[in-house]
Amino acid sequence: MLRHIILVSALALAAFSSGAQRSQAVQDIARYVYPANRAETPKGFTYAPDSNGYLMLSDDHATVDRYDIRTGNKIETLFDRNHTRETSIADVEGFEISPDGSKILVWTDSEPIYRRSSKAKYYVYEIRTRILMPLSSQFEKQQEPTFSPDGRMVAFVADNNIYIKKLDYKTEVAVTTDGERDRVINGIPDWSYEEEFSMHCAMTWAPDNLSLAYLKFNEADVLPYSLPIYQGTCSPRDQYALYPGTYQYKYPVAGEKNSKVSVHHYDVETRKTKDIALADSRIEYIPRIEYAYSPERLMVVTLNRDQNRMEIYSVNPKSTVARSVYVEESSAWIAPEAYEQISYSPEYFIITSTRTGYAHLYQYSYAGALLHTLTKGDFDVTASYGFDAAGSFYYQAAAPSPIDRTIYRVDRKGTVSAVTETSGTSSASFSPDMKYAMVSYSNATTPPVYDFRSFTGKFSRVLEDNSDYAARYSSLPKKEFFTMDSEGNTLNGWIIRPAGAQGNCPVVMYQYSGPGSQSVLNRWEMDWMYYFVQQGFIVACVDGRGTGGRGRAFSDIVYRNLGHYETIDQINAAKYIATLPGVDASRIGIFGWSYGGYETLMAASVPSAPYAAAVAVAPVTDWRFYDSIYTERYMLTPQQNDDGYNRSAPLKRAGALRCPLLLMYGTADDNVHPANSLQYVSELQSKGMTCDMFVFPNMNHSINGCNARAVVYGRMFDFFASHLRK
Repeated sequence: MLRHIILVSALALAAFSSGAQRSQAVQDIARYVYPANRAETPKGFTYAPDSNGYLMLSDDHATVDRYDIRTGNKIETLFDRNHTRETSIADVEGFEISPDGSKILVWTDSEPIYRRSSKAKYYVYEIRTRILMPLSSQFEKQQEPTFSPDGRMVAFVADNNIYIKKLDYKTEVAVTTDGERDRVINGIPDWSYEEEFSMHCAMTWAPDNLSLAYLKFNEADVLPYSLPIYQGTCSPRDQYALYPGTYQYKYPVAGEKNSKVSVHHYDVETRKTKDIALADSRIEYIPRIEYAYSPERLMVVTLNRDQNRMEIYSVNPKSTVARSVYVEESSAWIAPEAYEQISYSPEYFIITSTRTGYAHLYQYSYAGALLHTLTKGDFDVTASYGFDAAGSFYYQAAAPSPIDRTIYRVDRKGTVSAVTETSGTSSASFSPDMKYAMVSYSNATTPPVYDFRSFTGKFSRVLEDNSDYAARYSSLPKKEFFTMDSEGNTLNGWIIRPAGAQGNCPVVMYQYSGPGSQSVLNRWEMDWMYYFVQQGFIVACVDGRGTGGRGRAFSDIVYRNLGHYETIDQINAAKYIATLPGVDASRIGIFGWSYGGYETLMAASVPSAPYAAAVAVAPVTDWRFYDSIYTERYMLTPQQNDDGYNRSAPLKRAGALRCPLLLMYGTADDNVHPANSLQYVSELQSKGMTCDMFVFPNMNHSINGCNARAVVYGRMFDFFASHLRK
């Protein structure tokens, strides 16, 4: 039954254990969490278009320099903000070099829009003349500027319309004119495409520079969603000091109307636009468009609304004739990797498919014929890198165990060999000619190391070893991996124990649990859990069924029934942890954020749940509240699966909550809306129950900025300390 649960007003924002006093945990935990926990990464790294070196932004954001890959010596400074002509800027946040290497796009004063998108003040810099000029003379800020292949034009979006800047003539041409907030978006995705299809730009140049293809999103029929905006103290908005404002945008929830998406082709010379019609009435989504090395071959990827059928079309934009070249169907959902990892070459394309039960790579001709099966085995391929000059193919896989990420090479004869460490997590960024790769490697005890390698020779040079960072955290306890059984299924987990602990310790079970995700990986992860361990807690994590890296049978079991098997596995994980030496079985808590917050509520609402306390941050409480693309991928629509939605809703089982609960969320969370938490609290109230709550004004789903992340975990620590410590 509920024990000592106090409802804290969102206005009061008081700490449970110490009233309005300052929490020591908030101060102490800051060094373990974002942003202080970040390891060093190469800043603004990109290869030169001709593979002759690499480019990086200087530490003071003043210059863009080109370096030699083998020696690391600086070859030249391509851009210096203090030595430009015609225009000057005080700071550079980032840069992009044109495909022909003649110009650099730099930006400053960026302004976030959604979680992945932003607009900024962009400038075009001509390397030869040192002339710097604003990208647009009409608009102060722009979105998603995209160089033409010859570097002579830039397409960009402003006010939902596409424009082309012709750099030779310093002119701007409007490609579209019908863009309008909350109605029509051109060239950039709507909220749901950005969030769930990882799309940030919805336009692509033809290889001959003569045309631009783009997507149009008509969201007029999508219902609007409103969030309150307050003055706040983190980037205060003084216009709302006395009366709150409102932020409104289009957000399609499960089962409701989506944007109507269409494909269009703009001819740069004639300035005429053609509509490209795809006749199949089953098409609901177009998650990718891209030219494949020919102006007559625009590849258009489509999905039906259930997201269990993907079809790829090769379109001739001039004739608008569309020809189907690939169809993939699934008994559950098409994994996002299928459309996110397609790569195109002049004679073929490479696609990821789970047709064998594991994610593997297949090479197809543009006539739709299977040319080669590039990978096979009982493991998931997690990234595709491409062929080198010798015909060897490189890829990343969840092997030799699902918690590792190793880069492999398969040569022309089919011989497979690992080219990076086989214990830990490696990823690579290859040079355009595939001669070199910048490899990032870490494991559970080693922070990220970035080094250049040649996989066909003996060359290796460290770019960033994070040695100072590693020394800062070297004395902390180490993460240990284990496996356990749940209903005959082997689950992977990790545990971190306090050094020299006396007696039995309280435990915090951490999980995310979302379909296709993995929290148990052999990689470096510095976060809140190490502070908890320093304070005498054991922290453990187990990936249950539905998570990734284990093949489709392991993930697909949750289809149409989210939360069921995940909950069984999390409760079994807690029971397993309770049997381990040094664990106090009566003092186990559970925590999660987003999907993890959802699963926290699901698991804590099982009558026999072994938890003494629970913390849920930004949780979904009913999948009817969440966006259509993500939710329907796994659950179909509420109209198709009403019983599944009822079974999968923490809202429907709130009355079964059996432990103290702390809810936290940001009031400007455009992803998992505050209504999820507020409706859950309303359910508790109607049943005579209460919970703790802590609210972050004007914060989004990530709850970042102004020390907010430290407050999240400091508040969580105080809550667990109050309920799990003796």
